[in-house]
This record gives sequence, C-alpha cells and structure tokens, in this order.
Amino acid sequence: MVERIIIAGAGGQGIMLLGKVLAEAAMREGNFVTWMPSYGAEVRGGTAHCMVILSDKEISSPYIDKADILIVMNRPSLEKFRSRISNHGLLIMNSSLVSADGYKNARNYKYPFTEIALRLGNIRVANMIALGALVAKKKLVSLKSVLEAISSIAPKDKKDLVEINIRALKKGAQLR
Repeated sequence: MVERIIIAGAGGQGIMLLGKVLAEAAMREGNFVTWMPSYGAEVRGGTAHCMVILSDKEISSPYIDKADILIVMNRPSLEKFRSRISNHGLLIMNSSLVSADGYKNARNYKYPFTEIALRLGNIRVANMIALGALVAKKKLVSLKSVLEAISSIAPKDKKDLVEINIRALKKGAQLR
C-alpha cells in the first residue's frame, strides 16, 4: 500500500497541521511516512502545500509528482495542483472557497469545510473537518489514531484547542 497525498491551501488554513496530524497517525499505526511542507513567500495568506506519503514499505523520496489524493482548501490551490492528481484519484475540495469543477478523471467530493468550521465556532478547524472527511472516505488510518495524534501534537499551552479540533474531525468524518 502506498498513498501519495497533496494538501494545498492558503497560509493560515492549517495545511501543514493537517498533513502533520495525518503523518503522525499513520506512524502510530506502524506505517512508513514522509511529510514535506512547502510555504509560499508570504506565509499567512500566501500559498502553502504539503506532500504526505503513507506506505507499508520504505519510501525512497518525499516528492510527489502524481497524487493519489488531493485536498484543496481554496480555488488557487485547485488551479495549481489539479494536473497533479492521478487518473482515478480522489479529489476533496472545500466548496466554501472552491466553486470550480474538479478533475474529470478523479472521484470528486465537495464539502463546505469553512462553513462547517464557522458553525462550530472556529474557522481555523476547517482543516480538521477536511481530515475527518478524508479518513471517512479512504480509511487510510483509524479515527482513533488521528485523535491520539491531535492530542500529542498540541502544544501544552494550546490544549484547549484539542477539544474543538476533535469535534471538527468527527464532524468531517460524518460527511457523506
């Protein structure tokens, strides 16, 4: 099993955290993992993406040319990475900020991650809603491992954010 995942959005949307939590959860389950972050020139508001590879065998390179899964949190990210999804891949889009069509050769899913996050009371958890949707669609890692990863990654002074992130993750996992 090898899954190549590109996660893209604007700086400040929690793109790196989404990838890091996914990678941590996969490591907890004994998988080989790479996580390669890439920030735009202006971190907050600029473009940001990360590449995550999950595998049951050693990984030779963290770079992803063609992704099995693409998660885009805004329209510029869709435009930039649309051509990087493999045929019959999985494309998950934040329909709150992406109104364009996806990719004709991919399985496309659109969910209003930002709107759901606002209803939960914190726009910054849209990333965890997206992660929950991914976990529900692909079953790459267990929800339990992701919950453990969120708790372990949270800084000691931010433990109050763990609860809202967990609620967001569970909300995303309920999306169909």
